[in-house]
Amino acid sequence: MGNVISNQIKKEELMRGDHIYTWRHGYVYAHHGIYVNDGNVIHFTPAAGQEIGTGTVLDRYIFSSSPSRRPVSPCPTCGDRPRSDGVISSCLECFLSGGKLYRFQYGVSPGFFLAQVRGTCTFARSDSQEDVILRAEILLGNGFGNYNLFKNNCEDFAIYCKTGYLLLRNVGIGRSDQAASLAAAASALALSPVRLMPTSGLAVVGWGFYCANRFFSDIGVRRDVMKIPAERLVSRDRLISV
Repeated sequence: MGNVISNQIKKEELMRGDHIYTWRHGYVYAHHGIYVNDGNVIHFTPAAGQEIGTGTVLDRYIFSSSPSRRPVSPCPTCGDRPRSDGVISSCLECFLSGGKLYRFQYGVSPGFFLAQVRGTCTFARSDSQEDVILRAEILLGNGFGNYNLFKNNCEDFAIYCKTGYLLLRNVGIGRSDQAASLAAAASALALSPVRLMPTSGLAVVGWGFYCANRFFSDIGVRRDVMKIPAERLVSRDRLISV
């Protein structure tokens, strides 16, 4: 039962190609990445020096009020490794930034998926370790586009590395179940007939809207996705930037 409630793992349980994440600022949001090997993680960041940011105006508050800002001295493991925005490589300790370690689950059952209230799993199945690592390493040298909290975030990056899936059109919510959970909650509040039922009935209907929105937004269920090789993705982004 514990595994349904939490995906937390020990560092010794890590495997190459794992999609890992850690919660930030009291479970407000999670930061995601791909574990490569030897304590290294490849992940997608919103801005230079903001590996724990959201890429929104909220970062002004997070970085001004957080007592755990990154020290000036370089990490003894990462050294002077580049800290630019976009796709970066860092040690596991820098990625976790003092948080606990969790493994994102792939190929889960509907029951498991709905038991996870926030985005920590998907119906989609993961590709092989070799394919996952190859995508992550290609994007490390070429980027993953512009960071966007709702359409192209760190979870979207990790899910792409694991599955190779991209949206056919750049509208609405991206592949991130974390973003889909927020959208589902907003839809539940907006669509529930507040004036027509008692509080208990409202809660049931709201929960139903929430679960349905999460279910049909999952990358493993959506029909507006396609498997795109990383090499093709990089070539497309280069053409767009020219």
